[in-house]
Amino acid sequence: MNNSDRIKAGLAKRYRAEKRYRVYGVLAIVAAISFLVVMLSAIGIRGVGAFQQSYMALSITFDSAYINDKDWQGMVKSSLREIFPDVSGRRDKKKLYKLASSGAGFDLREILKDNPSWIDQTHTVWVTASDDVDMLIKGSIDRTVVEEDRRVSDQELVWIDHLVSLNSLELKFNTTFFTKGDSREPELAGILGAIMGSFFSLTVCFALSFPLGIMAAIYLEEFAPKNKWTDMVEININNLAAVPSIVFGLLGMAVFLNMFMMPRSAPLVGGMVLALMTYQPLSFRPAPPCARFPRPFAKPLTALVPVRFRRFSTMYCP
Repeated sequence: MNNSDRIKAGLAKRYRAEKRYRVYGVLAIVAAISFLVVMLSAIGIRGVGAFQQSYMALSITFDSAYINDKDWQGMVKSSLREIFPDVSGRRDKKKLYKLASSGAGFDLREILKDNPSWIDQTHTVWVTASDDVDMLIKGSIDRTVVEEDRRVSDQELVWIDHLVSLNSLELKFNTTFFTKGDSREPELAGILGAIMGSFFSLTVCFALSFPLGIMAAIYLEEFAPKNKWTDMVEININNLAAVPSIVFGLLGMAVFLNMFMMPRSAPLVGGMVLALMTYQPLSFRPAPPCARFPRPFAKPLTALVPVRFRRFSTMYCP
C-alpha cells in the first residue's frame, strides 16, 4: 500500500470516527432532553392538583354581632351547625368545624367588603374547604383504609358526603395559589410571596453586581498599574469561580446578618449574596475582548472621549 492509499484509508477511518462521535453527541442530547421531558411531566402530573381547590357553599347570616366582634369564623361555625343540627358534643363540633378552612372567615370578610349592604342578611357564599376535605375530594385519601390510618374519620366522611349530595362541595380554580404567600395551612398557601421575593432579589443583584463588575473590569484592564498587587487581585477574582455557593450563603449569614444585623428573610440580603456570586464572571469576561484590541491603537484612541465611550460600550458591556 502506497502513501496515497494509506492517507485515504486514514481519512476514511477518521470520517467514520467523526460520524460516530456526531451520532453519539446527538443521542446524548436526545437522551438528556427525554429525561428532562419525563422529569417535567412527572412534576406537572403530580402538581396539577394545586391549580384546583375545594370550596364549600354555606348559607351565611352576616350577623352584626359577629361582625362587631370580628368573629368571622364564628359565622362559618354557625352555618355548619345549621346544616348538621344533630351534631352535639364538643369533640364532634370541633371535627365539624374543621371541614371548613381556618381562613374561611377571611373569605367572608372580603365578601362583606365587596357587599357592605349584606349586613344582617343571609346569603349563600363559597368559602375555602380544609385541606383534608380537599385531598379527599381530589382522591388523594383512600376511603377503604381503616379509620385509624386515615386523616378523615368515618363521621367526617358522612358529613362530606352529605355536603356533596347538596352540591355544596365543588372543585374550582385555585386563585389563592397565585395571589397569596406562604401559610401554615396548605389550602391558603400561594406562590406570590416567592415570586416577588425572587424578583426583588434579582433586582438587587443586578443593581449591585452589573455596575460594580463592569467598572472593576474596566479599571483593572485599562487604568490599574500592572504590578503584583493587581495580579493578586485578578487571581483572587478568578478563584471566586471555584467557591461553592454554600460558602457565599454562610458568608452572607455571618457578615450581613450577624455582623451588620441586616433584616432576615429579606430580598436585600439575598440579592447581595447573589451579587457576590455573579461578581466574578462580570468582572472577568470583559477582559479578553479588551486584551484582543491592538495595544498600539488603544492608547491613542482612548484619548478621545467619544471613542473611549464607544469602545467601553461596544467591547465591555456586551
